[in-house]
Amino acid sequence: MKKLALIFLVFLGFSINNQTNAQIQRECINGVDPATGQACSNVIITSVPFLRINPDARSGAMGDAGLATSTDPNAMHFNASKLAFSDQPVAVSATYTPWLRAIGLNDVYLAYLTGYYKIDDLQTIGMGLRFFSMGEINFTNAEGESLGNGKPQEFEINAAYARKLTDKFAVAIGGKYIYSNLAAGQSLNGIDIKAGKVGAADISMTYKTPMKLGTTSSNLSVGLAFTNMGTKITYTNSADKDFIPANIGLGAGWEFEFDEFNKLGVFLDFNKLMVPTPGTGHKDDTAISGMFASFGDAKGSEEFKEIMTSFGVEYWYDDQFAVRAGYFGENKNKGNRKYFTAGLGLKYSVFGLDLSYLIPSGPVQTNPLANTLRFTISYLIDNGLGEDIPQ
Repeated sequence: MKKLALIFLVFLGFSINNQTNAQIQRECINGVDPATGQACSNVIITSVPFLRINPDARSGAMGDAGLATSTDPNAMHFNASKLAFSDQPVAVSATYTPWLRAIGLNDVYLAYLTGYYKIDDLQTIGMGLRFFSMGEINFTNAEGESLGNGKPQEFEINAAYARKLTDKFAVAIGGKYIYSNLAAGQSLNGIDIKAGKVGAADISMTYKTPMKLGTTSSNLSVGLAFTNMGTKITYTNSADKDFIPANIGLGAGWEFEFDEFNKLGVFLDFNKLMVPTPGTGHKDDTAISGMFASFGDAKGSEEFKEIMTSFGVEYWYDDQFAVRAGYFGENKNKGNRKYFTAGLGLKYSVFGLDLSYLIPSGPVQTNPLANTLRFTISYLIDNGLGEDIPQ
């Protein structure tokens, strides 16, 4: 754990001292190592990356695809506009994810609580709470001397309002407050470290239309979401600030109802961080200018390499038992996360249980996400209460 604590302090040091950052890691220039002329890893690094951890077991079993899936309370993370298409007037869910167990961290976890309330046939509101605990850590300096114990933790509180503009199209706007306490009370290079605090906004939209294929009924959905659009964050009183993981996601889903017992959904998502590529000269941009710059700052094909792909399938039998599988892919020079996923879903009356399991595509020993489990419990008010929704 001492090594992990030192990592946190070094990370904070990047924000405090740009010269230290340059000494520790040579930057790529347009995807090329200036010293060797070879293509190099050029990963986009942001503060509060926990905002992009998928907190949902259902989508976690489908390669993290969730922008155009059918509505559940976890739409708050992916695409809040889906809430306007909910069949249930009230729903809540809770998810627990042990994190990075493959590298021996037994006290790191992500917890997520979310829910929504359907005001009427057009309007829905949702709320969510995300908490990320990094366990208890013995902070040390570069010489290995103890600086005391601490419990780094981060959380997000968000709310959203979704509204149908037509029977097939809905939009949503949301706001969130983000708190990140990595090493408050410690100091690095004589500079005091404090908790980071920042606000952000989400904007999303969904188009959903029924389609008939012979005797098979189906629904086609397309979702677009801009999430975590906020100011930069700092952990000190200095002027140096870091980008948070603003993201644009585009997803599509096609759900087929073969008969009253058998349903199948196929989903595909594309996500890209709206954060400037390292080495392109936009590190000191404002949050807004950085978002715009992120769409064209990298040269050639590097911009497309920053797109992450999620693919998933979901089969339901009698609306009570689900089997899911998926794949997540990321370019080798942009993080190289590649993994298969699988999971199950159960519904009994108004209760639901979802489980997911992550299977790395490379050697398990080298993937810190290997064997990641997620557990989600949900409570849905059934359609029989729909008549109580005010019209």
